[in-house]
Amino acid sequence: MSTENDTLIGVAASPGRAVGPVVRMPPRVPEPPTTRLPRGTEDAAAAAVTEAASRVERDLAERATRASGTASDVLSVTAAMAADPTLAADAVRRVREDRLTPERAVWDAAGAVASQLESLGGPMAERARDVRDVRDRIVAALTGVTPPGVPSPGHPFVLVGADLAPADTAMLDPDTVLALVTTRGGPTSHTAILARTLGIPAVVALPGASSLTEGEKVLVDGTLGTVSRSPSESAVEDARRRSAASAPVFSGHGRTKDGAEIELLANVADPAGAVTAAEAGALGVGLFRTEFCFLGRGEEPTVDEQVREYRAVLARFPGRRVVVRTLDAGADKPLRFLAPGHEDNPALGVRGLRTAVDHPGVLDRQLAAIAAASAAESADVWVMAPMIATVDETRDFVAACASHGLDHAGVMIETPAAALQSRWIMGVADFASLGTNDLTQYTMAADRDLAGVAALSTPWQPAVLELVRVACSGGAVHGRPVGVCGEAAADPWLAPVLVGLGVTSLSMTPRALAEVAAVLATVTSEECADLARLALDQPTARAAREAVRLRIVTP
Repeated sequence: MSTENDTLIGVAASPGRAVGPVVRMPPRVPEPPTTRLPRGTEDAAAAAVTEAASRVERDLAERATRASGTASDVLSVTAAMAADPTLAADAVRRVREDRLTPERAVWDAAGAVASQLESLGGPMAERARDVRDVRDRIVAALTGVTPPGVPSPGHPFVLVGADLAPADTAMLDPDTVLALVTTRGGPTSHTAILARTLGIPAVVALPGASSLTEGEKVLVDGTLGTVSRSPSESAVEDARRRSAASAPVFSGHGRTKDGAEIELLANVADPAGAVTAAEAGALGVGLFRTEFCFLGRGEEPTVDEQVREYRAVLARFPGRRVVVRTLDAGADKPLRFLAPGHEDNPALGVRGLRTAVDHPGVLDRQLAAIAAASAAESADVWVMAPMIATVDETRDFVAACASHGLDHAGVMIETPAAALQSRWIMGVADFASLGTNDLTQYTMAADRDLAGVAALSTPWQPAVLELVRVACSGGAVHGRPVGVCGEAAADPWLAPVLVGLGVTSLSMTPRALAEVAAVLATVTSEECADLARLALDQPTARAAREAVRLRIVTP
């Protein structure tokens, strides 16, 4: 991250190029003064807190119904946070006992919750940002000031800020927000993932972002991770030409130059996302996230509710494969009915399949729902479990699937342990899918949302690529397919490397299908293997990426 010739270098987060004027995120809602209420007004003030929290929750929940996929999930989680009685109850207590104004009481109550989350570290510390976002929205509702949100200057722009709250990122309009630049975050943060889903070029962890001024013209290259200030007309024209040239049409198939088939699948988070994936020509679904049925609820959805939602996705892919991931709760996706209580490090705690130890009925009912939905539709349903670390966990999950008549049971490889033990795990599981976001996080001991370690949080790390190679080798021993469904699959330059390492399928945001297919079509299977060896031979992630990029002649 340096500055050369008015070009700021950060971390590439979402590919593409865009030119436009800078518009900065507005300042946060100002901290209200500590003011005491007149005696006798406490009841009305307490009622105002409760009503404002409910109003914010309704607004976010309504936005969630209009969004889809990851955006809908993010908004649902934020809405649930606004509805959490703990925050409102503490604020009401401060109103009644300390006679604080409603806005000050909310501010202090939220501060206490945020501080507690930050003390936990890991993904839970990242939730402190969400708490402060909810705080600002409730305070704005109480005081009548403009609530937090993306500015609307009336023209397309490049949005610049320290970071975006997930609820703000989820509502970005790609027709207005040309590109996104942040000081914080990492390439696998929610902000980066949502930007890729929306097709908005993004550069994160850019220290010089604070120096960009309102109205300044910049050229953002989300593929290289650069922001050029006052770009020349020739540079602007070149960026526009390259952007237009890098918008191929997806034929529905992925093939190398010598005709080897590579399955290109889509990541789907809800029925609306399934529609988008099918329209984009995806051969099937490599990752169907089922959390949307559970997020924002205080209780487990019924089997009938789950069946209805799962069928809506399966119906879009008759005769095609749909890989369903069972509930991935915990860490950054806490659910009240599965919450294990306090955990010092929830990223290493009870999450994914581990929640089934204390709540086996939740997994059993979900598998029953998946089986019923599968029987009612003609999709080829495969099921996989998240956060697998041992052969015993694999064996138990495969047996649970078999008890419900689900014949294709696999695992997510997200831990170094699972990658290193893949030759044993793949002797039990029918298939595996590499979750490169978490695999990178756990391999590099780097929080995926933390700007300070963003340079570490990339699947181009040679250590991560070596684990991918080992995992694929374990699958090959048993003739089992190993795919990638993490964000790495959407990187067109990394795709040939992954294929060269032994990956058999790539599942990604539907927007990335065409570009990944176009790059794969320029290299032979042998060249993919050469690129894999080239990347593994580099000492650093940056060196690996640059070596591969220079070797590939992009279409």
